[in-house]
Amino acid sequence: MIDRVRRNGSALVLAAALARTGLTALRALSPGGRERWERQNHAGRTVDLYAGPACAAAAAAGTARVRPAVGLAVLAAGTCGAYDDVAGAGDDRRGFRAHLAALRDGEVTSGAVKLFGISAAGLAVGAALKERPLDRVLAGVVVAGAAHFVNLVDVRPGRAAAAVLALGAPGLLRAGPGAETAAVAMGAAAAVLPDDLAERTMLGDTGAHALGAALGAVVVAGNGRTGLAAHAVALVAAAALGERVSEAARRSLG
Repeated sequence: MIDRVRRNGSALVLAAALARTGLTALRALSPGGRERWERQNHAGRTVDLYAGPACAAAAAAGTARVRPAVGLAVLAAGTCGAYDDVAGAGDDRRGFRAHLAALRDGEVTSGAVKLFGISAAGLAVGAALKERPLDRVLAGVVVAGAAHFVNLVDVRPGRAAAAVLALGAPGLLRAGPGAETAAVAMGAAAAVLPDDLAERTMLGDTGAHALGAALGAVVVAGNGRTGLAAHAVALVAAAALGERVSEAARRSLG
């Protein structure tokens, strides 16, 4: 028990340190120019996107120490999110339905690339963590669905990071690698939460998808088929009701 607490604590602190260091370094260097990293938030204030890659890199590195396959999936989810942050900056379409509709019309949007890329990453980590085909598919749905869910609630300062902390906390109680993975996600989220709440930075798709994928891996590591199926159904329902989920997040915390 004591060893488990120490491992989880070390994973949390390391992820927090990596995320904070990454945020500070990116803010100082501003690769490609500061304008490339700036966005207008819901209130019209200028915020930066440095928290996203900082969290994604910290989460990928931290989870890779526990399970390399999970680290690769987290990195892939963050990379897909980063592509959407850049290529989809001027695209007002939201939700997978809009992007699939565009795909039917022959337009490959950044959102569609993100959807299929993260789904593939989820299936890959499912294949690495589970043995039976159905369990692998369910695991893929959970990882991709969790990544999408955290992005859905990233509609106001601090919402996504707070969701990661709340959803990751139960995972700390589990035995095995899932607890360390939860600690990594929570550490990265906690490191950028103060700047997020202060409206200096935002996770963007990069950070939200990476942290969400890590949370999905926690669920996969700690559940059998019944638990995976229940989580998969809940996450698919959340995706189908995406705008309602986002609206609930907007109204939360005042």
